[in-house]
Amino acid sequence: MNKVVLDVSMSLDGFTAGPDVRAEEPMGDGGERLHEWMAGTGPDARVFEEVNARGGAAVIGRRTFDLGLRPWGGTPWPGVPSFVITHRTREDLLGDNGGTFAFDGLEASVRRAKDAAGDKDVLVLGADVAGQLLAAGLLDEVCLHLAPVVLGRGTSVFAGHLGEFVLQGEPVAGVATHLRYRVR
Repeated sequence: MNKVVLDVSMSLDGFTAGPDVRAEEPMGDGGERLHEWMAGTGPDARVFEEVNARGGAAVIGRRTFDLGLRPWGGTPWPGVPSFVITHRTREDLLGDNGGTFAFDGLEASVRRAKDAAGDKDVLVLGADVAGQLLAAGLLDEVCLHLAPVVLGRGTSVFAGHLGEFVLQGEPVAGVATHLRYRVR
C-alpha cells in the first residue's frame, strides 16, 4: 500500500526555504543551497535516485505550484500526476513535461493522488500543505535531508502543528544527513 510522504530538505536551523520567497527566488534567498546534496555522489546520489523512483504522484500546495511551475517546466517529476491542494479549483493543466496538474481540496487531492500513484508513494511538496496533512492525520512518513547550511530565517515546515515521529532505519550520511521517520 502506498504512503503519503513528505520528502524535504531542511537547514540545520529548521528552514525548508530561505527568507523572501518570491517568483525570482522560489526557494527564497539562499534556499537553493538546501538542495546541493542532490547533485552529489555516493550516498547522496543513491538517496536522490530512491526519492525519484518511489514517487507515483505528488500533492502540492497552491503557493508551491505557483512558484514552481515556471522553473519545473511542468510537474515536479516528468509525467507524474500532481494534485494541487487549493480552494481555488480550475481545469486540469497539462505540464510541458507530460505530467498533469489537478486542483482540489485537501482530502480529495490525497485520495486522488493515492489512486494515481498505484503501488508507489505520494510525495508532498510545500511546508503549509505538509502541516495541514499532519494535522488531518493524512501524512504517513517524513524523509528529511538535513543540509549543512544555516539560513537564519525562512520557511519552517509544520509551523504551528504538533506531531510525533519514529525514526525508521539508520541515518544515511553524505553531504546531507538523510533521515526517515514514520508519523506516529
